[in-house]
Amino acid sequence: MITSQENQITATLNELFEDSKFDMLKMMKGAANSIFKSMQPTDFKDVYLSITREQGKDLKWLIKENNIKNIVEFGTSFGISTLFLAQGVLETQGHIITTELIESKAQKAIENFKKARVIDLIDVRIGDAMVTLKNHDKPIDLLLLDGWKDLYLPLFQMLEPNFHTNTIIYVDNAEMTETKAFLNTIGQNKKYHLQPQLGGKVVFITIKK
Repeated sequence: MITSQENQITATLNELFEDSKFDMLKMMKGAANSIFKSMQPTDFKDVYLSITREQGKDLKWLIKENNIKNIVEFGTSFGISTLFLAQGVLETQGHIITTELIESKAQKAIENFKKARVIDLIDVRIGDAMVTLKNHDKPIDLLLLDGWKDLYLPLFQMLEPNFHTNTIIYVDNAEMTETKAFLNTIGQNKKYHLQPQLGGKVVFITIKK
């Protein structure tokens, strides 16, 4: 049975995906502004950089199928991926911690979470994830890596003590050069199993039992 809250999340997601159709122009502008310097997160302060609907539906299924309750997300952006996570934890009675470097994006995401009536499920942390998640000491059932790729490895290593035998690390943009380097490093550790998804766009990292 679909609840009014689920309908509200879906409506909010539809609005955000409609807005995100203009992302390509914004990304081209950000890239043009960065020709003579290294690209930085602030170059994409107005860009959604969101996961696809297919990914969102897969995340919701993953959460329900594995009864995932404790989620940490790196890279809130405007909150599209977080809203899909919220659809899942509505059924598992879980909770989400999400972190976003750019304050304007985080504030917009908070507005979207309020509109979708899921703000009570989400702890939004604004700033450098290496700082905002530094003292995290609770088990992580699902870690979603979808932020600045250079931080995938140090963030993974910092949060690693909170992993358990059923933890799933969802790595987005697995086809990008920086992400491949991260996955290569993790793949050398025999403790972990890497499983490509969606034609290699996503990789699941799990702990070998």
